[in-house]
Amino acid sequence: MSNQVRCLTASILFLVAGSAWAAPTADLVLLHGKLVTMDKEKPEAEALAVQDGRILAVGSDADIQAYVGQKTQVLDLKGMTAVPGFIEGHGHFLELGQSLMELDLTKAKDWDEILAMVAAAVKKAKPGQWILGRGWHQEKWTHAPQPNVDGYPYHASLDAVSPQNPVILEHASGHGVYVNAVVLKMVGIQKGTPDPAGGQIVRDASGEPVGFLRDNAMNPVYKAYDAAIQARGEAENVAELRKAAGLASADAVSKGITSFVDQGESFAVLDQLKLLAGEGGLPLRLYAQVDPTNSDMGLAGAAQYRKFNALEQLKRFLPDHRIVGFADDHFTVRAVGEVYSDGALGTHTAWFLKPYDDLPGSTGVSVLAPKDIRAWADAALAAGYQVTTHAIGDRANREVLDVYQAEFAAHLQAKDLRWRIEHAQHLDAADIPRFGKLGVIASMQSIHECSDAPYVVKRLGEERAKDGAYVWRSLMVSGAMIVNGTDVPVEDEDPIPNFYCAVTRRSLKDGVPFHPEQAMTREEALKSYTWNNAYALFAEDDLGSLSQGMRADITVLSQDIMTVPVDAIPATKVVYTLVGGKLVYRRP
Repeated sequence: MSNQVRCLTASILFLVAGSAWAAPTADLVLLHGKLVTMDKEKPEAEALAVQDGRILAVGSDADIQAYVGQKTQVLDLKGMTAVPGFIEGHGHFLELGQSLMELDLTKAKDWDEILAMVAAAVKKAKPGQWILGRGWHQEKWTHAPQPNVDGYPYHASLDAVSPQNPVILEHASGHGVYVNAVVLKMVGIQKGTPDPAGGQIVRDASGEPVGFLRDNAMNPVYKAYDAAIQARGEAENVAELRKAAGLASADAVSKGITSFVDQGESFAVLDQLKLLAGEGGLPLRLYAQVDPTNSDMGLAGAAQYRKFNALEQLKRFLPDHRIVGFADDHFTVRAVGEVYSDGALGTHTAWFLKPYDDLPGSTGVSVLAPKDIRAWADAALAAGYQVTTHAIGDRANREVLDVYQAEFAAHLQAKDLRWRIEHAQHLDAADIPRFGKLGVIASMQSIHECSDAPYVVKRLGEERAKDGAYVWRSLMVSGAMIVNGTDVPVEDEDPIPNFYCAVTRRSLKDGVPFHPEQAMTREEALKSYTWNNAYALFAEDDLGSLSQGMRADITVLSQDIMTVPVDAIPATKVVYTLVGGKLVYRRP
């Protein structure tokens, strides 16, 4: 339905009995607030009315009072601020849910603290049960473990606390895992094992694996874990998937997130998520992407897909899985991603034009070769899919831009599919203008800058850090669109710290701004989290602003993040979250 038709449905109705008129009765009205609408024609308002899940009218309290009937639910904002529902522009939905069922290593101060957490988990585990954890980052520890290689401990310390249970401890970036001897033996990684293409086995001076595996070197580990969960049976695996989805949904709406861009699920998992959405089991809007390389979570339905490699799966199954607006727009699949060009800065696997300053022998890792990325892009294009490609290092970004440019030249329709580069984190100056020129969306995560700032210069040196690291302002000036998110569970998905980082660029470690000339204004930061994200989802006519005819996805905040002193922004709380005019979260 077009906006023009929606506006007609919200127009004044004339009574049959005469020329007097009456406003339609709303299902819900919000009164006595400050609405930051992200609508240029009416940037602020006091109130709005909702009917059938869409915004019926926006205006003053007096204007909207006319829409109140006997059955209208009235929500008094009491001066609080309402903004368009936050859209998580880049996250990992089921990984978020799974992370809430695993050891949370994000706040571990050192390796010893992690060992203690694993030891406690082993005491509660059955013999042979897998111990899972994620979120550690060696650069955030108070001191390096001894001995270590590039800051990573030797697995003997992990073996001591878990000699029989296999252990997988995922790095915060998701681009590396630390495992114990049980796992190394299980997957056949030993002194003579060669590094796989697109991955690295970290070794000591004698060539022995220390237990840390980068990028594609992780694949045998997760293959072994997938085999273990397949043996559990379909009912248990479906139950775990649904539990993860429930935990992820609850966490998201509690933080004001009304739509979530999920960076890749296998075909079998997408089938299950569609069933869940059809049952009304997703309180938010999930925009899930296709990644055949991601875990199929041991689902029996995955057998039909496992017969084929990832590229062949895309060619065969993309057309039948494209779905837009299912279950009242709670489930959409129209993108392929996240296609991995390289790794991450924290693990020295982001792919650079020049070597790392603190690891001179390495320029990082090419996870998927550019020719293979183009093959994936061709398959996506043939089925009318958007493409989202992970690129952190400047070499990775250049290679992906080259692929996109070639595709746009060969296929005129490709540019209309709003292709994206995920992270676009470190750029060579020559490539910055290419985003705007090509119409490539820069999908960035403000919180990464504040989180990574303490070690960026260590990795890259001052010049590369200044000219190409998280250059939001330079990209926007050149005409590029930036969309925002958190890469959850790499970071907490709370939009408030992310918004704060976007406008301050202050290090989470010491509060020192990191090249603040690249900061966003508050309006730019909010737009990157609302309207821009909606545009990247082809949903700008439905989401991203509080305008007449739009879906009533609304986040109510305890204070006005657009005007409070900047140091007060982090204290902002989400009070209400509404999706389609339905209250899906109320702060206790």
